[in-house]
Amino acid sequence: MQATGTARRTVTILATLALASCAGDRLVGLPGGTDAPPPAAQQSAPPMDMAGRWLLSQPGRGQCHMNFVAASATAVNGDIKPEGGCPGRLYMSRKWTFEQGQLVIRSHTSQPLAQLSAGGGGYEGKATSGEPLTLMR
Repeated sequence: MQATGTARRTVTILATLALASCAGDRLVGLPGGTDAPPPAAQQSAPPMDMAGRWLLSQPGRGQCHMNFVAASATAVNGDIKPEGGCPGRLYMSRKWTFEQGQLVIRSHTSQPLAQLSAGGGGYEGKATSGEPLTLMR
């Protein structure tokens, strides 16, 4: 009778371990599980090729030309070379990134200066100061 009780406990323990290992790939911290975070969403390319000369305008403040540099037509980031006379703090523009469907213009220290969305054959948005901006070819 004692052998039957031991056999039952052994079978129960083995069944429990087998079930736990099946679900371990979905449970963080268990053997066979994963502690890695889910993969990050891939950045999508801008709706238009950013490389080339653009005109940045800020109503009532002025405008300037900027040269956007991109490694390819589908690049999600690159450099900016303003030609001078840009309104507000936008003269500090040095980098651009396309993230979460928006064009972000950044300074040489990677501080955001403006955030724009595609529209009207170019981009429209706001400087970090809240003033409206357009970026057109």
